[in-house]
Parts: sequence; C-alpha cells; structure tokens
Amino acid sequence: MKKSWLIVGLCSLTVMTACQEDLAKNETYKDSGNTINVNDDRRELYKEHNNGNKSEHFGYVRHQKSPVLGEQMSDNHYTDIDREKVADTISKYCTDLPNVQDAATLVTDEEVLIIYDSDTKDRDLTADQVKKTGMSVVPRWYRVYVSDNFNLRKTMESYSYLDSTSKNAETGIDKLIKEMKKSPQGQPVQDEENANGDVMDIRNRSTNVEKE
Repeated sequence: MKKSWLIVGLCSLTVMTACQEDLAKNETYKDSGNTINVNDDRRELYKEHNNGNKSEHFGYVRHQKSPVLGEQMSDNHYTDIDREKVADTISKYCTDLPNVQDAATLVTDEEVLIIYDSDTKDRDLTADQVKKTGMSVVPRWYRVYVSDNFNLRKTMESYSYLDSTSKNAETGIDKLIKEMKKSPQGQPVQDEENANGDVMDIRNRSTNVEKE
C-alpha cells in the first residue's frame, strides 16, 4: 500500500514539474484582447534594454478584427501614438541621410512636417529621401511635407506646444505647410497621389497635362 502511494506521489510531482516548465516556456507569450504579442515585455520602441544591449528578438504582433459584429476597432489603433517619440525617430533617421546635417520634425494628428538643413546639390533627390523617411515611420494615411528652408524651423517650434484642440492651431499649421511647399517635395508617391500623399483629381491632372 505504501509503495502504491509512493508511486502516485512521484507521478503527481512529475506532472506538476512538466506544467511549470510549460508555463515558463510560454511566459513571454501574452494574449490581450484582439492583440497577440510575442516577446512582449513592455519595453519602449527603439530603446535599448537596461543592460545597454539591443534586443536580438524579431518583432511579431498579430491583430484581429473584433469578434463582435459591427464593433469598430480601427478608431482606437492610433490613439496611443506618442507623437514626440515618432518625431524624434524621424529626425534621427533623416540625419542619417546623405547631405542632411540637421532635421526638425513636427507630428500632428494627420501630418508630418520635416524641416531640414542640407548642403545637397540635388534638392529634389534629398527632398524625396527625407519625405520617404518620414513616410516609413508613420501610418500610411499621414501626409508628409518637407522643406530645406531651415529658417522655418522657429515657426515650427512655436507650434510644438500646441495640440489638436488648440485654438487656431489648424490655421497656423496650414500656413506653415503652404510655405514649406515652396521647397521641393520629391516625387509623387503613387500615380493617384501627389508628392505629399494626397489623392489627386485625375481629371484635373489630365487637364493640366494637356495644357502643358
């Protein structure tokens, strides 16, 4: 009888040990709502670990539509964007480009404005590179405007203290964009879009081509 209890006890211990090992293996696999994150340890984007070493892990995230019929989830996808971090990332990437010594970036709720200082001999090429750098960081529906008129930087800085609800913010941003567009904006993004990512009226574009 004692031997039987001993065998049962050993089996239970083996099962418990195996379960603990399985939990340890899956410790970094978390499922929260409609988002599944692998190796999600809540570290900040683009930041080094506490020991100073960069992560060697691949990044993998899976999103699913809401299982509730008619529930809109997409409106919440971009509510948590840290615009200052995005602006910081874009500016850093831009200074990695050839001939770009300085770059300032302003990120609003729907636009990215990049003003840079450059000694390039090909303004159009550099403008295209800077613009595409900005577009590579933000969601595709953002409009990206660039300018190599670095004197506009102070105007941009004056808007950095505002937000989407600030009075006259939109009017001021629109005026700044108008000044920025006097500089080269690079190549059209696609056939149906202009250099900043705005969808063009194909009929008007065709008319303009015929007039030219």
